[in-house]
Amino acid sequence: MNIEVGKPVPFFKLQDEDENIVSSDSLKGQKYVLFFYPKDDSPGCTKEACSIRDNFKYIKRKGYTVFGISPDKSKKHRKFIDKYEFQYSLLADTEKEMILSFGLWGPKKFMGREIVGVYRTTVLVDEKGIVEHIIEKVVTKSHGEQVLEAIKELESEAEPSC
Repeated sequence: MNIEVGKPVPFFKLQDEDENIVSSDSLKGQKYVLFFYPKDDSPGCTKEACSIRDNFKYIKRKGYTVFGISPDKSKKHRKFIDKYEFQYSLLADTEKEMILSFGLWGPKKFMGREIVGVYRTTVLVDEKGIVEHIIEKVVTKSHGEQVLEAIKELESEAEPSC
């Protein structure tokens, strides 16, 4: 993994589901969540994305924008968003540039076999573009809650203690 808590997020520039450009530079000044997943509309990825959807209003209330990232194309992202009514954008990393720069591509076990693919990982980034939290052990069906828990931990760390 090429990302580390306390370090700047690697530069990225990708298209969203409507072919608008989203980059690390364009997001400076806002907090955001990047969740990396293998494939639109697969069972695990759908559970994960729907869990984020179901918790989106709470994540947004905490001041975070959400982006999903996979190697799928923008048009496939648009269909996935429309099918499940996601309120957030999906970024198309068809060349795996962002996935590779974050160190989230490589060998992994899937259904007992070794395959090469995206490491399901979520990164929380602060307003200055600094990685503030990394979730490596994603639980697909409750991932929205995992993100909220991470945000709560960050908030409690930020509170001054007596």
